[in-house]
Amino acid sequence: MSEATILLVEDNPQDEMLTLRALRKANLANQIDVVRDGQQALDYLFREGEFSDRPPSSLPVVVLLDIGLPRLSGLEVLERLRADARTRLLPIVILTSSDESTDRLRAYESGANSFVRKPVEFMDFAETISRLGLYWVATNTPPDNA
Repeated sequence: MSEATILLVEDNPQDEMLTLRALRKANLANQIDVVRDGQQALDYLFREGEFSDRPPSSLPVVVLLDIGLPRLSGLEVLERLRADARTRLLPIVILTSSDESTDRLRAYESGANSFVRKPVEFMDFAETISRLGLYWVATNTPPDNA
């Protein structure tokens, strides 16, 4: 499974550290790339700017996308990814502390595959992240052309 990369788009260093720790604790050997704002996420996925040397066929198996990001929000990133044929089918999980029903509705309307609220308690957070990682990396079967 180590060939499948997970992209974490997270601007909070604490949440980043907890997410990485939880994924490792779930024994996922996958590479986990981290970007810290919405524009950087688009650059990574579309191989622009500092990421222009990424291999063309190296889309991640899943994107864990926060909503509250600098430069471009996670919802703006989601909309741009769904509007482009190269990333239209890419699995995107909104992983956020937001509990706003409007954020949930907009995420699903914009094409999110899942909306997961970050639990406040560390043990719950770790369990949620472990389940997400295992599902999207080991259980889910993406379309052949994704």
